[in-house]
Amino acid sequence: MYEQRIKTVRRNLANRGLEQMLVCDPRSIHYLTGAFIEPGERFLGLIVGSDARPTLVLNALFAAPADAACTVRSFTDTDDPLAIVEGLCDADKPLGCDKNLPARFLLPLMERGAASGFVLASDAVDDARAIKDDTERELMRAASAANDAAMDRFRRLVHEGVTEADVAGQLEAIYRELGAQGHSFTPIVSFGANAADPHHEPDDTPLASGDVVLFDVGCRKGEYCSDMTRTFVFGEPSEKLREVHDTVRRANEAARKLVAPGVRFCDIDAAARSIIEEAGYGSYFTHRLGHQIGLDVHEPGDVSAAHDAPVQAGMVFSIEPGIYLPGEFGVRIEDLVLVTEDGCEVLNSYPRELVSIG
Repeated sequence: MYEQRIKTVRRNLANRGLEQMLVCDPRSIHYLTGAFIEPGERFLGLIVGSDARPTLVLNALFAAPADAACTVRSFTDTDDPLAIVEGLCDADKPLGCDKNLPARFLLPLMERGAASGFVLASDAVDDARAIKDDTERELMRAASAANDAAMDRFRRLVHEGVTEADVAGQLEAIYRELGAQGHSFTPIVSFGANAADPHHEPDDTPLASGDVVLFDVGCRKGEYCSDMTRTFVFGEPSEKLREVHDTVRRANEAARKLVAPGVRFCDIDAAARSIIEEAGYGSYFTHRLGHQIGLDVHEPGDVSAAHDAPVQAGMVFSIEPGIYLPGEFGVRIEDLVLVTEDGCEVLNSYPRELVSIG
């Protein structure tokens, strides 16, 4: 598995005229070797060349798994890790660099002349990570299934007078009971007018009758991420809420139905956006339709009007249209889709209709 991933990255580098790369993103290193290390402020880097086994430059404080698909070169806190990197690079050739390589490491490498040039080459790994293999697809399915099960329990936490923070503080324990490793991102729990802020942070706002209740939540399972949003109402919904929710639901459905290999990301965005615009709420849909997802909850490659590349089988991304009415309420409905050979598989099965809780 890891050999094939390295082979794909090497091919991507060759297409960019590169024969060597320094990978620093811990999730990308995990993807390529099976070793996941969070180094904090210490240096961590994987040297990928055109032929030799990749070499992980790793502080001795950490240990790579015995079966990691790489050679390990250790250093201590009093050693110079960049000297190891310099020795592993070909100074006569350009070096592809990770977007996560801090300037405090990159600039000294440039000053030392560790390579003939330094090129941003994260897309060589990002493009490989975008196409999920069979193992990854199963992990993405499992993470979303856990999220579906969790959502049914989250809604039961809602009762009059409970605060957003009260609810948000109980979510991780539920994920862990369901076999997940915890949150894939900080959960969003929004009541009433707070739901009009797409990235609202849960606070001490208490729930009142008639409030919208929005959950934007995700978990990690097998290190892969899920992400889903559902919007409920506590009590009876107003006619305006019914209309807005139905508009967002139809936009979500239209976008999901369009997903298939060869369809452009921008056209998927347009399918949802046009429905919201036709309903008169276009100016209240204030973000892109979605983002790719995998080992990270947000991975490169968004579903937006600015992204005209075609989707490919194996990609997983979100479909999350929303309408946000300041001072009133917001509605978002989000699902993950896996692009198949002839369409897509929707990874979430939780109902999308407006449900009254409490």
